[in-house]
Amino acid sequence: MHVDQLSTDEPFFDPVGEAGELIEAGRALEVVARCAALLARGRGGILTRVALGRALVALGRAPEAVEGLREACHLSPNTAEVCLAFGEALAATGALPAAIAEFQRATRLAPDDGRPHWQIALLWLEAGEPGKAEIAAEVALKLDGASEASVAALRARADAMRHAARADAGYVRELFNQFSGDYDSRMQQQLGYAAPGILRGLAGMLVDPARKLDVLDLGCGTGLSGVAFNGLAKSLAGVDLSARMLDKARSLGIYGRLVEGDVESLPRELDGPFDLIIAADVLVYLGDLETLFSGVRARLNPGGLWLFTTERGETADFALGAKRRFQHSQIYLRALAARHKFEVSSLIECVSRYEAGQGVESWAAAFRLPHLA
Repeated sequence: MHVDQLSTDEPFFDPVGEAGELIEAGRALEVVARCAALLARGRGGILTRVALGRALVALGRAPEAVEGLREACHLSPNTAEVCLAFGEALAATGALPAAIAEFQRATRLAPDDGRPHWQIALLWLEAGEPGKAEIAAEVALKLDGASEASVAALRARADAMRHAARADAGYVRELFNQFSGDYDSRMQQQLGYAAPGILRGLAGMLVDPARKLDVLDLGCGTGLSGVAFNGLAKSLAGVDLSARMLDKARSLGIYGRLVEGDVESLPRELDGPFDLIIAADVLVYLGDLETLFSGVRARLNPGGLWLFTTERGETADFALGAKRRFQHSQIYLRALAARHKFEVSSLIECVSRYEAGQGVESWAAAFRLPHLA
């Protein structure tokens, strides 16, 4: 039967080859109809469920695909094709760690199949891990799961990522979306996160305690800095890439405005001006700080304060550390202050958090925008 004449009454349907061809041809809706009809009649097997899931993903209905393929995994937990399709659906919803786990399970079930290795490579790259991406891509290439050209393109992207002037916004968003559930306890109890308190201490030495300020919290996350600075605030606004982190901050009831966005390209509703702009543990995801400093300066009132922490570096400007967090040198930070007409009120060494029991050497800075002459 010609594929153009497919109907839901046709008794035979190939849920692998035929379904894949239809999806590739932009006819995923036909696959959904055929698979749903077969399953409703009790005639579709596990591969029919796989085809249905892939077609739903192609139609932009990934959450629906995830639910159906999760059931397929329960029905046939040791079928590599099911794991592969489930991983594809999870990846389409942005659940990168869960997707990688499913693809890794597929590699164990089908050790000679290169396809899950290639999917793992793509997701590691999306997660900001170029080294892991390259390792997985090499395995995929050996197992015919990817072409030489595709792997070469991935290597080029990985190399560019290593030399980028900032962390990819998508990577940061996904990272903090994944961590949002237990972020506060993880940071405060496990990592001894102290950056908001350190910056609040600096502000206490430089701000009139009787004065209430308009405050902008860059990379506000769940609102830990907002809690620290709320007592100084006449108004408190926050911006973050992660919608899930913003939901946590919103539940505190202390922010007048919370906006999803990038600290380097703030929306107009955060034009200010502000008396105080803070960024606790945010600059570690940016290497080149020129754009950020320019934006901060444009939003500060004369006499306003720019408070931030970043990890301490020893290079002439900035470098990417082993944990994929940028480090900045004192020379670079002072040069930025001079170029953007800030007075350096304070630039002190501190320990902003702990990693594996070791203090992370950092800078805590207070730069002031001078009053107009």
